[in-house]
Amino acid sequence: MKIAQVKFISWDKEYNFSLNGLDLVLGDKVIVKTELGMEMGEICGFAEVDPEKVRFEDIGAETTTSADFSAETADSLTDKAIKPILRKAGAHDIEKTVSAKEKREALEACRKIKSRFNLPMKFVDAHFSYDGTRITFAFIADGRVDFRELVKELTRSFGKSIRLQQIGIRDEAKIMGDIGHCGKCLCCRGHLRQLESINSEMAEMQDCSHRGSDRISGICGRLMCCLAYEQKGYEELAKRLPPIGAKVNVDGKRGIVVGHHTLKESVDVQFTEGGENGEKVVVEVDLNRHSKKAKK
Repeated sequence: MKIAQVKFISWDKEYNFSLNGLDLVLGDKVIVKTELGMEMGEICGFAEVDPEKVRFEDIGAETTTSADFSAETADSLTDKAIKPILRKAGAHDIEKTVSAKEKREALEACRKIKSRFNLPMKFVDAHFSYDGTRITFAFIADGRVDFRELVKELTRSFGKSIRLQQIGIRDEAKIMGDIGHCGKCLCCRGHLRQLESINSEMAEMQDCSHRGSDRISGICGRLMCCLAYEQKGYEELAKRLPPIGAKVNVDGKRGIVVGHHTLKESVDVQFTEGGENGEKVVVEVDLNRHSKKAKK
């Protein structure tokens, strides 16, 4: 059975909801009832689940069973109740959404109040719930912050339920947006739905770690997300290369593999000329064992 994946905020995760017989496509705005109240979200994907392993909650159900769970767990939904989408959002629903100006004003007010508490946190975005009863402020901080007194003051000031949600520095870049090294809008601001884990091994395999962290890091200070785009291709090419340290025969000579050139599908092989104490020479050799250049 197909279910929908709905996202309410750009920096939040996706949540699963049943289609409830509605004909929906990617990008449609929908109205749902969550445990925190009514919300308007956007269809950002679909998933298949086994109807015998999940429970679907009726529209009129008053159960408090945890039904808002991440779309990442779509393969293990046993004992979870999937809430239904109430309806597709109409023009009148979209008109109720808070304007960008109102969000900026709320965010600025929040920052002013926060300054009185001298807390080590930076607020970067604000989200108003569809029913108007709740405001969620996103912030970044180096560690955990005790903001209980701040929440009380914000609640008194705004007259609404207040939630503070800590996000990562990569999420901040996704919210603020900018231009990347390639001259285009940041991928996280555009087409990327999920921010994947990027590690230094990817940079090493793609022979770009020597460029320095500044050249392979995004504005968020983390390794660029685009390192993941060609990773599988590099991994497939790397399978054809002998491992570093392997002993190989090249044109009748015995040598040791000391380096890889993955895209060129070649390796650096070290030979010892004139016996064990002779001069060491490194030769780049392609997969067909054709020498390309010598290094001394």
